[in-house]
Amino acid sequence: MKSYHNILFDLDGTLTDSSLGITNSVAYALSKYGIEVNDNNELKKFIGPPLVESFEKFYKFSNFDSSQAVKFYREYYSDKGIFENFLYEGIEDLLIQLTNQGQSVLLATSKPEYYAKIILNHFNIDGYFSFVAGSNMDGSRVQKQELIAHVLDLAGIRDKASCIMIGDREYDIIGAKHVGIDSMGVLFGFGSRDELQRVNPEYLVINVNEIKEHLLK
Repeated sequence: MKSYHNILFDLDGTLTDSSLGITNSVAYALSKYGIEVNDNNELKKFIGPPLVESFEKFYKFSNFDSSQAVKFYREYYSDKGIFENFLYEGIEDLLIQLTNQGQSVLLATSKPEYYAKIILNHFNIDGYFSFVAGSNMDGSRVQKQELIAHVLDLAGIRDKASCIMIGDREYDIIGAKHVGIDSMGVLFGFGSRDELQRVNPEYLVINVNEIKEHLLK
């Protein structure tokens, strides 16, 4: 295992299980269009990729309707959904140990940066992150490669060999490859083993303890 100084994390499905809040928010948005969902588990496919793209892909919404659906989504999410969320077991301890070792911890999430910072603060883990990069509320900077490149630029990181991106979906791995850094796929989030193996991360782990085994000295 290589030694990495800069550790980039995804948020949803990697640091927190946000499925309840996200699926409830999607269901709320769909209800505005007369679409009722019997099982919110069907909506977990919305977790990870940009919301506009997901409404277009999964419900064949026009770009206009998708953008409007995101506004409805945020009506529920900003009030309730953001807090229907919990940290995965062992995550805070991992962040503490990485920080104590002198490694730099960064966040690269497709979630709007405004919400990401609220969530980190809510769980009292914001102090472990040197830099946070999320999408903009206007829907720009949502692609994972943009976010990774942006947080590396914010942090002034030029040595890409010192970096690793940790995430639960193929978008995290593909984004890391586009930027030219290593990646680690986690199987306790929302991406399947098949999805992650298909995009060939450098490492694939089943739980937080395995992340520790790879990154902690």
